[in-house]
Amino acid sequence: MIQSIEPSAHAIDVRDLTVAYRDKPVLWDIDLIVPKGVLMAVVGPNGAGKTTLLKAILGLVRPAAGEVLVYGEAYEKQRHLVAYVPQRGSVDWDFPTNVLDVVLMGLYGKIGWLRRPGSEERKLALDALEKVGMADYAGRQISQLSGGQQQRVFLARALVQDAELYFMDEPFQGVDATTERAIVALLRELRQRDKTVVVVHHDLQTVPEYFDSVLLLNVRRIAAGPVEDVFTEDNLRLTYGGRVGFLRDTRRSVEPVPDSRQETEPEDRSLRDIA
Repeated sequence: MIQSIEPSAHAIDVRDLTVAYRDKPVLWDIDLIVPKGVLMAVVGPNGAGKTTLLKAILGLVRPAAGEVLVYGEAYEKQRHLVAYVPQRGSVDWDFPTNVLDVVLMGLYGKIGWLRRPGSEERKLALDALEKVGMADYAGRQISQLSGGQQQRVFLARALVQDAELYFMDEPFQGVDATTERAIVALLRELRQRDKTVVVVHHDLQTVPEYFDSVLLLNVRRIAAGPVEDVFTEDNLRLTYGGRVGFLRDTRRSVEPVPDSRQETEPEDRSLRDIA
């Protein structure tokens, strides 16, 4: 499908977005502009609405109010430009399929669900697996992989889509060092290709190292923009309600005290549901 992007359009334009679960606001009156070509972290305590924001942009939850534009159009018109890596824990990993087939699912938006992938599509999928160090596991059942290996397979599935806009929900959560290196390498590759990437992220210490832009969120938008301007002690204290311990450097060494609140929202059901 031909990519359709207005030259002047932002990657994401969120206007007055409010989302509620069972009449309880999870996001309240959010305004957000994400320029093209940035690598943005979405940061905030548990229950801040980070995952919900991604799902609202992707049309997976219905907002109570507001509007979301992707490259100047409704998401439904631009979904071919978007790739999504959900939280690993939200996926049914017992879905009966192998690694290569999971990656090939990333191409179904282009080839359709009824057409069988050919040799060209298989080569693209294997190349993506090679980039994340999982080519040797192409025939392995997805349920037989470790958590870090499963995450790398999902990264390959996103990579094979050759999207313009990538959403990743906690891709570093609970992964091993090998997978973390693979994710960082992928983020850097996408930056070099001028893609736009929005990542729900929990490790404040690595924000300045991995990202050039950040959204600080706690139900409401606290601040958003370049890391050097927004990722400040004052803004972090506003975001975490004072529950932040600072170590050596304000930008690189902050650790939030765990918050027991959890977002309550619908879960993803299967690999096919999110393909």
